[in-house]
Amino acid sequence: MANVAVIGAQWGDEGKGKIVDLLARRSDVVVRFQGGNNAGHTLVVNGKKTILHVIPSGALHEDKVCVIGNGVVLDAEVLLDELHELRRQGHLRDKRQLRISEQAHLIMPYHKAIDLARERMRGEGKIGTTGRGIGPTYEDKAARVGIRVVDLLEEETFQAKLEHNIAEKNVYLKAILKEEALDFDDIHRAYSGYRDKLAPYVTDTGVLLEEFFREGKNVLFEGAQGTLLDLDHGTYPYVTSSNTVIGGVCSGAGVGPRHIHEVIGITKAYTTRVGGGPFPSELTGSEGDKLRQDGDEYGATTGRPRRCGWFDAVAVRHAVRLNGLTGLALTKLDVLTGSPRIRVCTAYRVGGKLLRHFPASLKVMETLEPVWEEFPGWQEPVTDARRVADLPANARRYMERLEELVETEIVIVSVGPDRDQTILLRNPFDAR
Repeated sequence: MANVAVIGAQWGDEGKGKIVDLLARRSDVVVRFQGGNNAGHTLVVNGKKTILHVIPSGALHEDKVCVIGNGVVLDAEVLLDELHELRRQGHLRDKRQLRISEQAHLIMPYHKAIDLARERMRGEGKIGTTGRGIGPTYEDKAARVGIRVVDLLEEETFQAKLEHNIAEKNVYLKAILKEEALDFDDIHRAYSGYRDKLAPYVTDTGVLLEEFFREGKNVLFEGAQGTLLDLDHGTYPYVTSSNTVIGGVCSGAGVGPRHIHEVIGITKAYTTRVGGGPFPSELTGSEGDKLRQDGDEYGATTGRPRRCGWFDAVAVRHAVRLNGLTGLALTKLDVLTGSPRIRVCTAYRVGGKLLRHFPASLKVMETLEPVWEEFPGWQEPVTDARRVADLPANARRYMERLEELVETEIVIVSVGPDRDQTILLRNPFDAR
């Protein structure tokens, strides 16, 4: 038995969905532990693309249990629509294959209304929220006025909490955000309709996971977003509203750290981010446009074009340290095929000094200059490679240098979008 956590090592969108889908073959249980439907994991199996927003990426494997942990915030309508579509395709037909934490907090219509109105009022200071109510839901969780799944299942509890929140949020929406008030009856009716649909899947998932551990099952923990979007350790305030790093597994899934045996960081062979905020290795000219086109760099959830740049070793070293990464999964190596030269940011230059650690100050981030190391590219296609030896010599040298710079071994290499376009150098589930 071994348990593996998969963590984004950049600003999200690193290809976690594909890697989780790959590792799910070797696991019994896949657990999502934070975030909401602001994340999108794209899976390609036999050329068919499936995008998941809430349900863990193990859903395409018939014999896996998918667990949504207490650290996730749930939009009930989105979840049920996603579940309906998966079941229409023949997945998750057994209700025991999906388990939802009774302690997960619900995204309510007022959360989405507040999210959108605030972003509009920020003007040029927008932080790039998806407008799906994620941040306001986590705010209510911290303010101890959130509505959990277990509260929805208890009619009296749900009604009392909803009445209180609607009264409070309507004052804020009307007086401060200049938005229309929301109707209690409409929201109460809609969510009461979700109650019976969700109830069969709801349980104490922390206790359930402890049972799985005792049974010797392999458990895979799946994060959303990436380390540099972590609420505490990312490029604040251009971050998400939850902890995306390894500590989020313990709090968001309700498990102790001794149950995590391997931590795999997912990183692209280059770098992308969506929305505002600092991006030291960003390419704003034709090279960035080429990466975006070749890598199909558009958000799975929003469709927004991603900002693109060369690999930032400083940022990934930051992720290695924070997460205690035991290995890296390098994705989209194929996108670099055809580039005459490839660059890597190895350090930052600030005021004539070299900075090798990721800074917290936005002012520093805005003034720093990347220090580049340049590599020759390769022209040979890599999508058919199934061993490292099959890769062009320059691609192998590039990977070896990345390992040196971030001081972590590459254990998985993705050479194309399909499930089978992957090189597995070491199976993380063999850790124990």
